[in-house]
This record gives sequence, structure tokens and C-alpha cells, in this order.
Amino acid sequence: MSRLRPLALACAIVVASFPLHPVYAQSSIAPPKGIASKACVEGICEYMLDNGMRVLLFPDASKPTVTVNVTYGVGSMHENYGETGMAHLLEHLVFKGTPKHGDIPGEMKKRGVSFNGTTNLDRTNYYGSFPANDDTLDWMLGMEADRMVNSHIAKKDLDSEMTVVRNEMERNENQPGIVFNERMMSTAYQWHNYGKSTIGNRADVENVPIGNLQAFYRQWYQPDNATLIIAGRFDPAEVLGKVQATFGKIKRPSRTLPTFWTTEPTQDGEREITVRRSGDLRLIGLTYHAPSATHADTPALMVLADILSHSPGGRLHKSLVEPKLAAAAFAGIGAQRDPGSFTLIAVPPKDGDTAKVESELLSQAEKIAATPVTAQELADAKQRIANAYELSFNDVNRIGLAMSEYVAAGDWRLYFVLRDAMDKVSLEDVNRVAKKYLIPSNRTLARFVPTDNAVRATIEAGPAVATLVDGYKGREAVAAGEAFDPSIENIAARTEIFTIGNGLQVSLLPKRTRGETVVVDADFRFGDVESIKRHPDPAGNMAGALLMRGSKTMSREQIDKRFEELKTQASVSGSIQSANIDLQTRRGELVDALTLAADILRNPAYPENEFEQARLQSVTGIEAARKEPGTVAGIAMAQHFDPWPVGHPLHTDTLDESLAKLRALKLDDVRKFHDAFYGTSNGQISIVGDFEPAVIKPLLQKLFADWKPGVTFQPINTRYNDVDAQRHSFETPDKSNAVYLARFNLPLSDDNPDYAALTVANHVFGGGGLKSRLFDRVRQKDGLSYGIGSGLSADSSRSGKDDAGSFSIQGIAAPQNMPKLEAAVREELERFVRDGITAEELSDAVNGILTQRQQGRASDGNIAGMLNSDQYLGRKMLRRAEFDAKLKSLTLADVNAAIKRHFKPAELSVYVAGDFANAAKTPAPAAK
Repeated sequence: MSRLRPLALACAIVVASFPLHPVYAQSSIAPPKGIASKACVEGICEYMLDNGMRVLLFPDASKPTVTVNVTYGVGSMHENYGETGMAHLLEHLVFKGTPKHGDIPGEMKKRGVSFNGTTNLDRTNYYGSFPANDDTLDWMLGMEADRMVNSHIAKKDLDSEMTVVRNEMERNENQPGIVFNERMMSTAYQWHNYGKSTIGNRADVENVPIGNLQAFYRQWYQPDNATLIIAGRFDPAEVLGKVQATFGKIKRPSRTLPTFWTTEPTQDGEREITVRRSGDLRLIGLTYHAPSATHADTPALMVLADILSHSPGGRLHKSLVEPKLAAAAFAGIGAQRDPGSFTLIAVPPKDGDTAKVESELLSQAEKIAATPVTAQELADAKQRIANAYELSFNDVNRIGLAMSEYVAAGDWRLYFVLRDAMDKVSLEDVNRVAKKYLIPSNRTLARFVPTDNAVRATIEAGPAVATLVDGYKGREAVAAGEAFDPSIENIAARTEIFTIGNGLQVSLLPKRTRGETVVVDADFRFGDVESIKRHPDPAGNMAGALLMRGSKTMSREQIDKRFEELKTQASVSGSIQSANIDLQTRRGELVDALTLAADILRNPAYPENEFEQARLQSVTGIEAARKEPGTVAGIAMAQHFDPWPVGHPLHTDTLDESLAKLRALKLDDVRKFHDAFYGTSNGQISIVGDFEPAVIKPLLQKLFADWKPGVTFQPINTRYNDVDAQRHSFETPDKSNAVYLARFNLPLSDDNPDYAALTVANHVFGGGGLKSRLFDRVRQKDGLSYGIGSGLSADSSRSGKDDAGSFSIQGIAAPQNMPKLEAAVREELERFVRDGITAEELSDAVNGILTQRQQGRASDGNIAGMLNSDQYLGRKMLRRAEFDAKLKSLTLADVNAAIKRHFKPAELSVYVAGDFANAAKTPAPAAK
């Protein structure tokens, strides 16, 4: 479960034997009795139940998944004095179950549902995504209807969850960006609850009576305050019947929801706040009051945010990042129900001139009148925004979740209304709103530290949302793709695999997709250990990081703009032994996008200014992490388990060693690395989606087959290393959240006969997310941690001889509670080895893992990655089906025997970091 607080930063040919599900676009179906049809826009249709609940259906047969999302119109802004954090606290407790559904996380895990809940300013939502399955959908609808009105909200659950919520607060207090944003917003808002942190005041959360929380639940968790959103592969008529049978039985409540009338008064002068906290990250922020989502000026402000924030062509990047004044800079606006904020942020480097950064950030915000936005800037921004909308609408499950924000802002159709309005924004609009709102008297300036103008910005109320959305029809719905069967057998049968050149392996899987999308995943391999060691570290990684920052024919900005014109999400990168091209594009743009990516890979310019920018960003990031508990403990553990000598490419450096190497690195070292190693004739390319193989095959031959690597690729062999158990504790002052890391090594590869059994074992112990032995003990029972889990790593190699496996555990807690967390983890691990798992746990884990693997194959990007991995390792796709069969055939004896063979609690090394000295003076509060 998580909490959201908007910083508002920007914003082939398929034969007829593959049946298509019906496509429902622009028109609703005849609903059953008790449900009324409402508006339809671009494939999304709204219905209303007699009890007042809204239902949005977005069917798409091309994605074999379903997302169920319930959004309630209640968030932190609806909380009263002394009751801050209740919406977020309630989000936690609603997962504790009902009389009918006693273990909601466990039941979700058993069904392979990926789920969560989030709390925002204006809304709370609960969602689950899963492979299309009628039984799972039936269960999800029944469960959500049940917990809408029958959740326990019990005192015992509040008591057990209290430490978890405290730990979440402590985690946030460790993160400078979250702290900084909370302080800035609380200064900008004097009266409106948008200035209050969603997680709430600690005293309120710790002392709220259970009766208050129960009353809050009964008031807001009702059908007339809820919107049910279902997206993916389903039959709308059938689903409406199911919705009526579950949610339709809930009576409309007799109470009337309260009206909130607080309006933030017009700000009458500059405000400033300086936050002084432990850490090395410096931040400068500006926030200006801005209108609500329905206001006519909001679309122009959203476009202005893109013009300022875009990297590399935006004004903030050019004025702050390119001259190395700041490591990063961005801007954004939140489109919310009530008037919100327009925010700009800059991240100065550790030794940077913060005064100069502040001055330049202010200049970029408040002197737009002196350098007005140009027609080209406006055109570029509108193209980027249009591309983002178009790409996002190709994933109906993603849209199903995104609709929560527009429901919260007033109406789901605002998603389309704002899109259309931004498309119509004029140059005069952008420059006018900049002069109107980005002025000193409307500004709050915030600084995270290791103007006198009487002109005021009056924020007018936005019109009623109905005036914008009533009668709105939208644009033509995006064309749907085929109902692709993501089974391993079908993927294998429909994929063509061949080799070009001297060793470039190609996998092609053409299929019709929504929006004619296609993904490209290309991995080119080169180099061996000895040749890499002869080049300065980190020349190899920097050579890959700078590829997209300019070629011999195009600047970084021109590359970015060209990919936007091609409506392509692109990444061209590299590391010490590989270069990578990742593209998400469309059928009509594939050839041009792939050609451009190949040119970037083969002909980088490595500009001096981009090299310096990248180095500054890396140095700033390292410095900012120096005092973080996770970094301190993580590096210490990595060094303890590091088998590689100094100078080896895989050796773990200290932060100081990494900084020294970065500062000593020369641009010429980077260029020499590219010249010495790069090539594309050895590796793997996978293309999955809507394309014509006859067109792509000769293109791949032309672009990649003839470029031989400077040094032939030889993989680095990795073997099991026996490491003595150790425990280390590190002090990180003024960090209210502590980190727990633990690990032992295993001689394990994914060819090992015990690998399937150990995969299940890890899933049961701590890898199962919100339902596992660790989670049940440490969070649900003891209430010590917001998050804890385990991970199993198994080696993979073409030789089949590499076996550098490991088992790890990671968690967080208040420093005062770390001894209890350590003890609980140790007890659970020893009990796990001693007693093993149960038959029910085995069944649930196998079902959950198989469902997750099926869900993964619903993504074309994941399929492309699987095809590349199989080719690199010399495997067949059907090997994955064999592993599924191994999972299904596992017995209880198999798993428990594997646990005893491989899990050795005495070999566990433990690393903890936190403000333990201060915690000793202030013991953790006892549970109520």
C-alpha cells in the first residue's frame, strides 16, 4: 500500500484463425435493470447504478489482462482538525478484511492479482490487475463490493498497523525531496487542506479514536461516492450484469456528504522557507498558486510547464543544466478539483552556487515577458504532449488507473477535454498566463540546505465541470489489435528466429496491436575482461550513458525532437560489455526510428558539455546518497560479498573511489572506449508487434550485420563464493528510518534441479509481496515495518557452469524497532528451515508464480526481452513451459528438502544502518 502526494512534476499479418473479441467504441450497450447508460468517449462508456455508483468500462480484446479500479471521492483534503492522515490510515485498514473476506492480500496473491491502494489529496483508490479470467473478475467484484461497506475497521487492526504507518512516516522523513515538498506546500497554503501532507500529522495518526475512523469510513465508503473502473479483455454486457449483482445490492446511503467551502485566499506577498536537514541533496523550489482543472487557463499552464521542463530542449535545462549550474531542473502543474499549484525545482550540485541557481530559476519563471515563448517552443511542446497522450492510450489498463485522477478532479472526461484544450492553446495564451500567475506576490520560495511587488494573482473559480464535459464526444477511438494468445507455445510457434552476419541473432514476432505499436529490444555484445581492464573506469558506462546526447549529425535536442516527431519512446545506451537499443514505436515509424537509433549508436559525437553535465549529475547523485542508510548498508554488504580484485570491472568501489574515478575521467577515455569495443554484428535483436517482416529483414542486415566489435565478446564467468557471516551496524544521524539488509550466497544456477523448489520457497518466505511469511510476521503481526521482503538470485550462463546465486532480505523500521525486526526475521528464517512450508502455501505459491509469469507475457516488451535472453543463453522458448511444468509437479517434500539443503540461517550476514544513538534516547511509542 502506498501514498501519493502530487508534486505535479509535469506533467504483421495475422490469419483469420485468431479470433477477435468484439470491439465496443463510442456507444454504450443496453444495461441491465438498475443501471443507466451515460456518456461514451473514445471507447470508454459510463453507467450509473441506482445507488449512485458510477461505472466506467474500457474493453480491449488485444490485451489479455483486466484491471479493476475502485476510486472513492475522499482524500486528505476531506479530513478535519485533529484527524489528518485518516484517509491514508483507512486505506491500510481496508486491506485487513471483512467477515466474508478474512485475508484479502492472501486471496489476491493466490489468484495472481497485482494489487495496491493509494491515497491522494482528492481521492483514494484500490486496484488489481490480472490475466483475463472470469473467476478472478467475479471474485474481485464481489470482494470490492463487500469491503466497500463491510470492512472490519477494528481497534486491533489499528493497533497492529500503527507502527507500520509510523515507519512509513519515518521512511518519508529520510527522503529530502518528500520533506522539501511537504514544507513548501504547507507554506504556500494557509487554509486549504492541499497544504497538508497526505500521510498526516503524527500525533493525529497516533491518537485518532477508532470510532472517528469508523465514522469516516461509513461516511465516505459508499456507492454514491465511488467510481468503478474496469479495463481490459472482458465482455461489457456480462460485466454489467456482474456489477449489478454485486455492487447493485448495496443500498444508496441516506446521509448527505458534507460540503467543503474553504478557499485559499489570494496570496499577498512572497513567502520563503528554508529546510535544514541532514543530507547532501540541495534543492531550490518555487511554487505559485494556479487554477483548478476546469479553469480556462489551466491548459495553457500545462503547456507552459512542458516548455520549461522538457529535457533537453526546455528552458530550465538550457539555462541551468547545460551550463552546469544544476544537475537537474523541472517544472509542472497539478490539475486538481480545487485551485492547485505550479511548481519549479532545481537540484544544485553539492559544491554549486545555490544563490546563482536560485536567481536563474526565478528569472526563468518570472521574466518570461522579457523573453516570450516562441512559436517553435509552443509547437514542440504540443507535439510532445500529443505523443504522450497517444502512447498512453495504447494501454487500456494504464488508462484505467489514470482515470482515478480525473474522477478526483471532477469528471473522467477531463482527460480528453484537457487534451483537446492543450491542442488549441495559442502563443498569446501561454505568454499571458506566465505573466498573470508567475509573479513574486504569488510565489513561495523553498530551499533545502545541507521582490517587493504589490501585483497579485487572483485565482478565479473554474466553471462547473458539466459545462465542459456535457455532450462531449471525443475523437475517434484508437484501433484495437488482435486477441493475442500469450501462451509460451503460441509465442514460440509465431516467432521467426534466424541469424544474420557473423552472429547477430534475430527474433521476429509480428502481430496486430492496439495503435499499431511495435517494440524493439536489441542487445549488442563485445569485449572481454582483460581488454576492459586496460581502459579507465567508468569509461565504458559513460560511453553508453552519453549515446543519446548527440551524434555526428544531430544534437541532443535534435535527436529528442526527431523521436518525438516519430512518436517513439527510445533509449540507446550501453555498459562495459553491451550496447542496447530499446524502442516503442508504431508500424509506420519503425523504419525511421530504427535507422535513427542505429546512427546514434554508431556515430556518437560525445560533446564536451554533455560529458560535463553527465559527470556533474553522477557526482551530485553520489554525494546526495552518502548519508542515506540504504546506501551505507548496501555498499558495506556489497563489499563484503565482492569476490573481485581491485581493477576488475565488477569490483565494488567505495563512494569516494567512485567519485575519484569520475573526476579523473577524461572525455578522450570515453571516445576511445567506443572506438575500441563497440560493434553490432554479435548479439540479439527482438521485434514484437505490428510490423512487416519483409520490410524489416533487409533493414536489419543493412544497419547492423557488418559492424564488427573491436574486441570479441567473452562473458565474465561468475562462480559461487563462500562468505563468512558477519553483522555490522552503521550510524546515520538524523535519519528517522533505519534499513535492514541481509544475505547469504548459494551455489545456484537456473539449471539447478532445486531452482523451481527454491523459487517457490522464496515466494512463500518473503518474495510474495504483501502476502508472505516475513510480511505476515513483521508487518501484519508485529507491526514493525512498512515494507519487508526477500529475493532469490540464480545465475544464468551459456556454458551452464556459472552458479553465483544468493538469497537476500531487505526491510525498514524505526531505529528503536530494529532489534525486534532482526529477531523476528531470524526467528522466521529458522522456523522456515526447521518446519518447511505447508501444502496450502505450496499450492498458493505455485498458482501465484504461474499467474505472474502469464501476466508478464501480456507485455510485448517482456516478450522481446524473453526472446533475446533465450537466444543469448542458447535456449528454446519452450524451456519456459518446461519450468512451468516443474512448478506444477513440485511436491511438499521437494520444496522442504530444498529449503533444508540450501538455506543456512547461520550463514546470514546482516547490515543495519540508522540513527540508533538518538533512538536509544527516545524509545518507540508503545502500540495503543
